[in-house]
Amino acid sequence: MTAIEPKNMPGFCRPKPELADRELISREKADELMHLFKMLANDTRLRLIHALTRSGKMCVNELAETMEMKPQAVSNQLQRLVDRGLIVGTRDGNNVYYRIIDPCIVGLLDLGLCLLEDTEARKRE
Repeated sequence: MTAIEPKNMPGFCRPKPELADRELISREKADELMHLFKMLANDTRLRLIHALTRSGKMCVNELAETMEMKPQAVSNQLQRLVDRGLIVGTRDGNNVYYRIIDPCIVGLLDLGLCLLEDTEARKRE
């Protein structure tokens, strides 16, 4: 399996205006963002996204083994990501393989890790 990299994903973070050039977000858009961030504010879901980014695709049992969790628990968290439209499952025989379909989530995870690492480095200075 090949890892998913932002540059290899068609449509990765389609060009958009710079954040500073956008109109102030509406209350409705802020509420949508809040719900998205709340859904992502889960260590298991973040680890699942990272595992899928690294591998390209995995089935529930592979993810459960990688994450040292029960398949049922992994499946429940995967469903939340499917419901949000970030990943999709494709059946292959008895297994369902999951993969990321929204490339923006890869960039968001990468930016989050970058922020953590930079913040830690500044604290050490």
